[in-house]
Amino acid sequence: MLTADDLRRRMLAVRERRGDGALSAPEAAGEYGDHRLNPDLLAEMKQAETREAAVLVPVVDRADAATVILTTRTRSLRKHSGQIAFPGGAVDEDDRSPEDAAMREAFEEVALDPGFVEPIGRLPRYLTTTGFRITPVVAIVRPGFQLKANPGEVEDVFEVPLGFLMDAANHRQESREFRGLQRHYYTMPYGERFIWGVTAGILRTLYERYYA
Repeated sequence: MLTADDLRRRMLAVRERRGDGALSAPEAAGEYGDHRLNPDLLAEMKQAETREAAVLVPVVDRADAATVILTTRTRSLRKHSGQIAFPGGAVDEDDRSPEDAAMREAFEEVALDPGFVEPIGRLPRYLTTTGFRITPVVAIVRPGFQLKANPGEVEDVFEVPLGFLMDAANHRQESREFRGLQRHYYTMPYGERFIWGVTAGILRTLYERYYA
């Protein structure tokens, strides 16, 4: 039964220990990503052309226990169709910061009004095998918002208890063959929903930094 205030306190305590009031994660924390469970990928990932992206990790301040907003990507999309994801996407030239990019994408994808969103910190950038350097922006979302999925991008939008996602007993390591090699990744099955890949990896990062 984790609360949004508890998460805020945990993130603030880490920043105070660093003596840094900024939202950003310290460079010393390094970058997380697909290579953490697949070290052989790192050299290939460093040579790939990269693009900056940002996702919003929206933690809803529910009275009984905090929840996290997640989406199911529309199945007609060319990439990652049908997968569970955070709202987010590529950082545009007009975006002033990863926070602006993440909130813009959340508004475009599920109509989450930025007026309800309070960014409280960033997780270390997450590197993907597809060349994205993703900045996860953790934010507290005040209740009262209304969501509407953009059918061109999002098939479904739903909430999962933060306590479930931050319980290591719900984190599994699985693997499958990809391009002739065995690739490992985290999964977090939640009822009929299957959270895996980058989304599960970012949630695992949140757990390791603030709840482990």
